[in-house]
Amino acid sequence: MFIISNGKMLIKDQFSTRNLLIDEGKIIAIEENLIETGSKLVDRVDASGHLVLPGGVDVHTHFDLPMFGTVSSDDHYTGTRAAAFGGTTTVIDFVPMSPPDDIKGEAEVFHRSVTTWQEKARKAAIDYAFHMNLTRYDAEIEAQIPDLLEMGITSLKVFTAYNNRLRLDDGSIFKALRLAGQHGLLVMAHCEDGDVIDLLTMEALQAGHITPEWHARTRPAWGAVAASLKMITLAAQADAPLYLVHMNTAGEVDMLEYARKNKVKVMGETCPQYLFFTEDVLRRADGAKWVCSPPMRQRQDNERLWQGLEKEGLQVVATDHCPFFFDGTREINYEGQPVKIPGKELGAINFSLIPNGLPGVGDRLPILWTFGVGTGRLTARQFVDLNCTNPARIFGLYPQKGALQVGSDADIVLWNPEKKVDYGVAVAKHRTDYNLYEGWELTGFPEKVYLRGELIVDGDSWLGKAGQGRFLKRLPGAEII
Repeated sequence: MFIISNGKMLIKDQFSTRNLLIDEGKIIAIEENLIETGSKLVDRVDASGHLVLPGGVDVHTHFDLPMFGTVSSDDHYTGTRAAAFGGTTTVIDFVPMSPPDDIKGEAEVFHRSVTTWQEKARKAAIDYAFHMNLTRYDAEIEAQIPDLLEMGITSLKVFTAYNNRLRLDDGSIFKALRLAGQHGLLVMAHCEDGDVIDLLTMEALQAGHITPEWHARTRPAWGAVAASLKMITLAAQADAPLYLVHMNTAGEVDMLEYARKNKVKVMGETCPQYLFFTEDVLRRADGAKWVCSPPMRQRQDNERLWQGLEKEGLQVVATDHCPFFFDGTREINYEGQPVKIPGKELGAINFSLIPNGLPGVGDRLPILWTFGVGTGRLTARQFVDLNCTNPARIFGLYPQKGALQVGSDADIVLWNPEKKVDYGVAVAKHRTDYNLYEGWELTGFPEKVYLRGELIVDGDSWLGKAGQGRFLKRLPGAEII
């Protein structure tokens, strides 16, 4: 049992001094005055000068993900460790569907897939849950979808791109939406136009266009807008909830707002990279660092996404964390050990072979605080809602996660709003060799991070350990906000 005293909590959109009593991993009391515990002696943590925030909830990560002959460089330990240093204490990772078994075919495909991912995730240092990628669809798979509920998985991801690999046809997506709606599941959608991407990529390579900027040029923004609208219309016809991942264009925000005004049960997330960077960064000598799918867009898209956050047309900020080394031929030192993993150099002479993904799970909260709250574009309440509370509510983790309430897990961040940090790869703890925000000066940073009442980050010190995270089973029928 211990008390966090003299910190400032958000109370009705204002920061007020409160004291939190923590016992057995839970918040058991929140009081304005010092908490009396009778004659029982308790430890005290003086949070004077700090804000007391709920741990962040990042609902879009890809740890240890195979791609293009390599694997994302953060596994479930290194990635969750990095998340914790950035103030995030819960993540939801995506489970790829296992290939059909030679003997069983599609029988028990979800059980096989989840078992594989559970083995990978046993080393997680913070709490975690899973989404299931839905990349094949037939009667046998359809019959197994309700089995996911027993595994505590209540969200499915579909793709309108990656033809012949991940994409489902519209009819299968509609069936999945309808079935999900009947069982209280949430369908998530990656929205791009796979047919146009394939055609433009082939034409670009035939013309000798091999540099990173062509990754963006072959994935037009209008394709994302059209795919988002198509997914919205399918969800409306299926009367099922929908969640649009990594929204990156102005037109997608317009489609989302239009749909919500017309009572479609749709929600959307964006990611920090789409708020700050444009296609121009891909023309740099190190442009491969910014190659991700969907790609960076234009300045007007950045601005429209910010407006979506400010006006609460967007519901979540996540990261789509999927890092790769920029130069995987060189070793880096991670926790005293040399590490070398093939990375973006694999696409040095062909942009379509650059592993698609960026580091970000540890960057999200510090970046959004400085350039959102610090500039007045977001209120502190919006910051907490977008990064903690809303994701927990939408994905069935609230109020266990994403909240500071009596009975909530004691996932707590002591945030120093005045701390200045020269940010970059030396500060971020991702297991990769670069950071998108190198040299950016931040004001406001987490100093102590607690997971279920255990101090796991203390300044620059790592006190957590592999395997400390717990798998979170989620219930169906979560909120649509």
